[in-house]
Amino acid sequence: MRRLGEIVDFVSGSPQFRITESFDKQAPLYNFYSQIDLSDDLVGMVSLDNENKQIRTSDKVNTLCAQDVVFSLTSGTASMVREVHKNYLYTQNYVKLDPRNNIDSKYLVYLLNEDKTIRKQLMRGLQGSQVMKYTLKQLKDLEIPKPPSFEKQKKIGDVYFKQLRLQALRNRVAQSETAILFKRLEAVATSE
Repeated sequence: MRRLGEIVDFVSGSPQFRITESFDKQAPLYNFYSQIDLSDDLVGMVSLDNENKQIRTSDKVNTLCAQDVVFSLTSGTASMVREVHKNYLYTQNYVKLDPRNNIDSKYLVYLLNEDKTIRKQLMRGLQGSQVMKYTLKQLKDLEIPKPPSFEKQKKIGDVYFKQLRLQALRNRVAQSETAILFKRLEAVATSE
């Protein structure tokens, strides 16, 4: 077993309270990366009702690139950033994970989200805590099982992301069917 800190480099998000808002129209405008964005990235969809908080600042802030692996310290969920969220500012509630050699990014997301021994380690770290938040130290100290070959990692990661997308699409279809049915029932109930 190896620790996550031995196979991944970590870049913490910008502390939100230290970012100075600028009213200069020339200063860059950033969207804040949110939990909804992370969930959308995980299933390959975009939530239509998500309005990201924005800030204009000349401060140096940490932003995300497409294909970055990001971990939410509040939800304990990892995802891979999609092109639509490129250049979003991420705060101290998120950590960017930069996998070193021999670990596939999608596989790393799968491992952090689905491996039972990792989930147990994360939950153990929350016991007795008032605020449900994971720590960078806890993340670095996670014991990671020996990964399979790089080719197997790629296959596992690809199947994982495709399955999450398929499930999200099925859920969206089911929600649409339910909404249509309820509209029809409403029409029947109000007609004479």
